[in-house]
This record gives sequence, C-alpha cells and structure tokens, in this order.
Amino acid sequence: MALEIERRFLIKNDQWKQFITHKTFIEQGYLSHDLEDWIVRIRFNGKNFKIALKKHIKNFTNYEYEYSIPNSDGEKIMSNLTNTIKKERFFLKVNQKDWIIDCFKDKNFPLEIAEIELTEEKEIVILPSFLAKEITGLKIYTNFNLTKHPFSKWETKI
Repeated sequence: MALEIERRFLIKNDQWKQFITHKTFIEQGYLSHDLEDWIVRIRFNGKNFKIALKKHIKNFTNYEYEYSIPNSDGEKIMSNLTNTIKKERFFLKVNQKDWIIDCFKDKNFPLEIAEIELTEEKEIVILPSFLAKEITGLKIYTNFNLTKHPFSKWETKI
C-alpha cells in the first residue's frame, strides 16, 4: 500500500535557496470535485504526465497511488480542465533530509510552501530556520483547494 506522510509549512524568508539541488516546473489539475473523497490529480512535469489518486487517512498521512500515462492522453485530459495550478518546484537537501519548496505562479503567486516526506508520523525532524507557520492538515492550503480558491483572492492571508 502506498502511503504519503508529509508535513507542510509556510516560508518566512529566502534562506532556503542556498540548499537547492535542482528544480522543475509543474502544472497540475484535478478531476475531483470534493476534498473529502478520493482526489484524482493529473500532473505534467515538463516531460511526462502522471495520474495520482489520493485519499486522506489521518493526521498527515494519505494513501497515494501514482501512475504514468501517455503524453497524448495527458494533454487531452489537461486541456479539458479548468481547475489547474502552476508552480516551480525546488528540491533541497537540509540536514541530510530532502525538502521540497513549491513556489506558486499565476493566481496563487506569491504563495510558497515547504514540504517534507516522512517515513512515519512520529519521525523527528529538525526544522530549518526559513520555515514559518506549520500548515499540515489545513485544507485551505491544499493544491486542490488552491485551484478553486486561489491565494491571490484571499482577503486574509492565514
């Protein structure tokens, strides 16, 4: 069974940039309509498309199944979606741990979110100094929600 265990944080400064190992551009869209059910996502990373099925289990653990699909199928699916997001994804190595920073574009600019995947929920993590508020579990910050309620339109930035 594929489990995704991750914690997410807002970022308070640019000190994370010194830890970048590489980056990619991502466009993704959603075929789902309800955050409480299985989420079906399609993602294009500039080279290929993947379909993912995600379902929240508890705390910060989700089921996650991801499959490559032919580019022609991905292009067709993506061209028929209106709820998409674009982001630049940076991969970091901090204190021997792999971190991801997503810098959102377009309607979700200037939102930046840091993520770390864990092997278990009780894993101890040294939090880098560039992190601000933890947003793990806050549905308003999910990529799915950001397609429906873009960050740039929020009246109050939480």
